[in-house]
Amino acid sequence: MTKRIDTLWDPSRFYTVTRLYLVRHGQTVNTQGDTFRYNGHLDVDVSEEGMRQLKRIAYRLKQRLIKGIYSSDLTRTRKGADLIAHYFPDVPREEFTDLREVKQGIWEGLTLQEVWEKFPEEARKKFEDYVHYRIPGGENLVEAQTRAVSIVKRLTKRHSGEEFVIVAHGGINSLIICWVLGLDLRNVFRFRQDFGALNVIEFFDDGMSLRLLNDTCTIFPF
Repeated sequence: MTKRIDTLWDPSRFYTVTRLYLVRHGQTVNTQGDTFRYNGHLDVDVSEEGMRQLKRIAYRLKQRLIKGIYSSDLTRTRKGADLIAHYFPDVPREEFTDLREVKQGIWEGLTLQEVWEKFPEEARKKFEDYVHYRIPGGENLVEAQTRAVSIVKRLTKRHSGEEFVIVAHGGINSLIICWVLGLDLRNVFRFRQDFGALNVIEFFDDGMSLRLLNDTCTIFPF
Protein backbone atom coordinates (compact mmCIF):
# COMPACT_ATOMS: atom_id res chain seq x y z
CA MET A 1 0.00 0.00 0.00
CA THR A 2 1.32 3.42 -0.95
CA LYS A 3 1.36 5.85 1.98
CA ARG A 4 0.27 9.45 1.58
CA ILE A 5 3.16 11.89 1.35
CA ASP A 6 1.68 14.04 4.12
CA THR A 7 1.74 11.10 6.53
CA LEU A 8 5.34 10.28 5.67
CA TRP A 9 6.42 13.89 6.17
CA ASP A 10 5.54 14.73 9.75
CA PRO A 11 7.04 18.14 10.62
CA SER A 12 6.55 17.53 14.34
CA ARG A 13 9.35 14.93 14.15
CA PHE A 14 11.84 17.66 13.31
CA TYR A 15 10.35 20.99 14.43
CA THR A 16 8.26 22.57 17.13
CA VAL A 17 4.91 22.89 15.34
CA THR A 18 2.30 25.46 16.34
CA ARG A 19 -1.00 24.94 14.55
CA LEU A 20 -3.59 27.64 13.92
CA TYR A 21 -7.14 26.75 12.90
CA LEU A 22 -8.26 29.93 11.14
CA VAL A 23 -12.04 29.99 10.69
CA ARG A 24 -14.31 32.36 8.80
CA HIS A 25 -17.62 33.16 10.47
CA GLY A 26 -20.89 31.80 9.09
CA GLN A 27 -23.30 33.44 6.68
CA THR A 28 -24.75 36.70 8.00
CA VAL A 29 -28.38 37.78 8.06
CA ASN A 30 -27.76 40.48 5.45
CA THR A 31 -25.83 38.31 2.99
CA GLN A 32 -28.40 35.57 2.41
CA GLY A 33 -29.12 34.64 -1.19
CA ASP A 34 -25.51 35.32 -2.22
CA THR A 35 -25.90 39.05 -1.60
CA PHE A 36 -22.46 40.59 -1.02
CA ARG A 37 -22.22 43.51 1.39
CA TYR A 38 -19.32 45.49 2.78
CA ASN A 39 -20.09 44.70 6.41
CA GLY A 40 -16.74 45.77 7.76
CA HIS A 41 -17.11 46.80 11.40
CA LEU A 42 -20.92 46.58 11.35
CA ASP A 43 -22.06 44.18 14.07
CA VAL A 44 -24.41 41.97 12.07
CA ASP A 45 -25.66 38.61 13.29
CA VAL A 46 -25.33 35.23 11.60
CA SER A 47 -28.27 33.59 9.83
CA GLU A 48 -29.70 30.15 10.62
CA GLU A 49 -27.52 28.74 7.85
CA GLY A 50 -24.57 30.59 9.36
CA MET A 51 -25.18 28.89 12.70
CA ARG A 52 -25.29 25.49 10.98
CA GLN A 53 -21.97 26.25 9.32
CA LEU A 54 -20.42 27.25 12.63
CA LYS A 55 -21.75 24.15 14.38
CA ARG A 56 -20.11 21.96 11.72
CA ILE A 57 -16.81 23.71 12.32
CA ALA A 58 -17.11 23.27 16.09
CA TYR A 59 -17.90 19.58 15.69
CA ARG A 60 -14.91 19.07 13.40
CA LEU A 61 -12.56 20.69 15.90
CA LYS A 62 -13.83 18.99 19.05
CA GLN A 63 -11.27 16.17 18.91
CA ARG A 64 -8.30 18.51 18.46
CA LEU A 65 -5.99 19.51 21.32
CA ILE A 66 -7.10 23.14 21.35
CA LYS A 67 -5.39 25.36 23.93
CA GLY A 68 -6.89 28.74 23.06
CA ILE A 69 -9.97 30.11 21.28
CA TYR A 70 -9.99 33.66 19.91
CA SER A 71 -12.17 35.89 17.76
CA SER A 72 -12.95 39.49 16.98
CA ASP A 73 -15.45 41.22 19.25
CA LEU A 74 -18.17 41.22 16.57
CA THR A 75 -21.20 38.97 16.98
CA ARG A 76 -20.66 36.93 13.82
CA THR A 77 -17.27 35.69 15.00
CA ARG A 78 -18.06 35.53 18.71
CA LYS A 79 -20.89 33.07 18.07
CA GLY A 80 -18.53 30.76 16.20
CA ALA A 81 -15.92 30.94 18.95
CA ASP A 82 -18.59 30.27 21.58
CA LEU A 83 -19.74 27.13 19.78
CA ILE A 84 -16.18 25.83 19.60
CA ALA A 85 -15.60 26.76 23.26
CA HIS A 86 -18.56 24.56 24.20
CA TYR A 87 -16.30 21.54 23.58
CA PHE A 88 -13.39 23.12 25.46
CA PRO A 89 -14.85 24.62 28.66
CA ASP A 90 -11.46 24.98 30.36
CA VAL A 91 -9.66 26.60 27.42
CA PRO A 92 -8.97 30.39 27.44
CA ARG A 93 -11.39 32.43 25.32
CA GLU A 94 -10.52 35.99 24.30
CA GLU A 95 -11.72 38.66 21.86
CA PHE A 96 -9.61 41.21 19.97
CA THR A 97 -10.83 44.34 18.21
CA ASP A 98 -7.76 44.03 15.97
CA LEU A 99 -9.29 40.87 14.47
CA ARG A 100 -12.30 42.82 13.16
CA GLU A 101 -12.99 42.81 9.43
CA VAL A 102 -11.34 45.43 7.22
CA LYS A 103 -13.03 48.74 8.07
CA GLN A 104 -15.04 49.93 5.07
CA GLY A 105 -16.04 53.38 6.33
CA ILE A 106 -18.85 55.01 4.35
CA TRP A 107 -19.36 51.79 2.37
CA GLU A 108 -20.36 49.67 5.33
CA GLY A 109 -23.64 47.82 4.91
CA LEU A 110 -23.80 48.55 1.17
CA THR A 111 -23.78 46.21 -1.81
CA LEU A 112 -21.28 46.77 -4.62
CA GLN A 113 -24.04 48.20 -6.83
CA GLU A 114 -25.05 50.65 -4.07
CA VAL A 115 -21.42 51.70 -3.66
CA TRP A 116 -21.11 52.57 -7.35
CA GLU A 117 -24.42 54.46 -7.25
CA LYS A 118 -23.66 56.48 -4.10
CA PHE A 119 -19.88 56.85 -4.20
CA PRO A 120 -18.71 56.48 -7.81
CA GLU A 121 -15.53 58.57 -7.38
CA GLU A 122 -14.45 56.68 -4.25
CA ALA A 123 -15.23 53.38 -5.98
CA ARG A 124 -13.10 54.33 -8.97
CA LYS A 125 -10.16 55.24 -6.72
CA LYS A 126 -10.54 52.07 -4.66
CA PHE A 127 -10.53 49.70 -7.61
CA GLU A 128 -7.60 51.51 -9.20
CA ASP A 129 -5.55 50.87 -6.06
CA TYR A 130 -7.44 48.52 -3.76
CA VAL A 131 -4.37 47.81 -1.64
CA HIS A 132 -3.49 51.35 -0.57
CA TYR A 133 -6.61 53.44 -1.09
CA ARG A 134 -8.45 54.21 2.13
CA ILE A 135 -12.24 54.51 1.84
CA PRO A 136 -13.36 57.63 3.76
CA GLY A 137 -13.86 56.55 7.37
CA GLY A 138 -12.16 53.22 6.71
CA GLU A 139 -8.68 51.71 6.42
CA ASN A 140 -6.57 50.26 3.65
CA LEU A 141 -5.45 46.64 3.32
CA VAL A 142 -1.94 47.30 4.59
CA GLU A 143 -3.29 48.79 7.81
CA ALA A 144 -5.75 45.94 8.32
CA GLN A 145 -3.11 43.29 7.67
CA THR A 146 -0.68 44.91 10.10
CA ARG A 147 -3.12 44.84 13.03
CA ALA A 148 -4.35 41.30 12.33
CA VAL A 149 -0.88 39.82 11.86
CA SER A 150 0.28 41.41 15.11
CA ILE A 151 -2.39 39.37 16.95
CA VAL A 152 -1.44 36.17 15.14
CA LYS A 153 2.22 36.66 16.04
CA ARG A 154 1.34 37.27 19.68
CA LEU A 155 -0.87 34.18 19.89
CA THR A 156 1.65 32.00 18.07
CA LYS A 157 4.24 32.87 20.73
CA ARG A 158 1.68 32.25 23.49
CA HIS A 159 0.80 28.81 22.10
CA SER A 160 4.21 27.63 20.91
CA GLY A 161 3.98 23.90 20.20
CA GLU A 162 0.19 23.90 20.68
CA GLU A 163 -3.01 24.23 18.66
CA PHE A 164 -5.33 27.23 18.82
CA VAL A 165 -8.33 28.67 17.00
CA ILE A 166 -9.08 32.10 15.58
CA VAL A 167 -12.58 32.84 14.27
CA ALA A 168 -12.34 35.92 12.09
CA HIS A 169 -13.58 37.43 8.83
CA GLY A 170 -13.14 36.78 5.12
CA GLY A 171 -11.01 39.82 4.41
CA ILE A 172 -8.88 39.50 7.53
CA ASN A 173 -8.31 35.77 6.95
CA SER A 174 -7.20 36.49 3.39
CA LEU A 175 -4.75 39.13 4.60
CA ILE A 176 -3.30 36.71 7.16
CA ILE A 177 -2.94 34.01 4.49
CA CYS A 178 -1.17 36.47 2.16
CA TRP A 179 1.32 37.13 4.97
CA VAL A 180 1.84 33.40 5.58
CA LEU A 181 2.49 32.75 1.88
CA GLY A 182 4.58 35.89 1.35
CA LEU A 183 2.16 37.18 -1.28
CA ASP A 184 1.86 40.77 -2.37
CA LEU A 185 -1.54 42.11 -1.30
CA ARG A 186 -2.50 42.58 -4.93
CA ASN A 187 -3.08 38.79 -4.84
CA VAL A 188 -5.55 38.93 -1.96
CA PHE A 189 -8.55 38.09 -4.18
CA ARG A 190 -6.90 35.09 -5.88
CA PHE A 191 -8.31 32.63 -3.36
CA ARG A 192 -11.65 32.33 -1.61
CA GLN A 193 -12.82 32.48 1.98
CA ASP A 194 -16.32 31.02 2.07
CA PHE A 195 -18.68 31.28 5.01
CA GLY A 196 -17.84 28.66 7.62
CA ALA A 197 -14.53 27.84 5.97
CA LEU A 198 -11.51 26.41 7.77
CA ASN A 199 -7.85 27.13 7.07
CA VAL A 200 -4.96 25.41 8.84
CA ILE A 201 -1.63 27.20 9.24
CA GLU A 202 1.46 25.65 10.78
CA PHE A 203 4.28 27.66 12.32
CA PHE A 204 7.78 26.23 12.74
CA ASP A 205 10.98 27.53 14.29
CA ASP A 206 12.16 28.76 10.90
CA GLY A 207 8.99 29.47 8.94
CA MET A 208 5.32 28.73 8.36
CA SER A 209 3.09 26.96 5.86
CA LEU A 210 -0.52 26.78 4.79
CA ARG A 211 -1.77 23.23 5.38
CA LEU A 212 -5.45 23.66 4.44
CA LEU A 213 -7.27 26.44 2.56
CA ASN A 214 -10.95 27.44 2.52
CA ASP A 215 -12.17 23.98 3.44
CA THR A 216 -15.71 23.10 4.50
CA CYS A 217 -15.68 19.30 4.58
CA THR A 218 -12.25 17.65 4.83
CA ILE A 219 -11.45 15.08 7.50
CA PHE A 220 -8.05 16.03 8.89
CA PRO A 221 -5.12 13.98 7.52
CA PHE A 222 -3.04 14.85 10.61
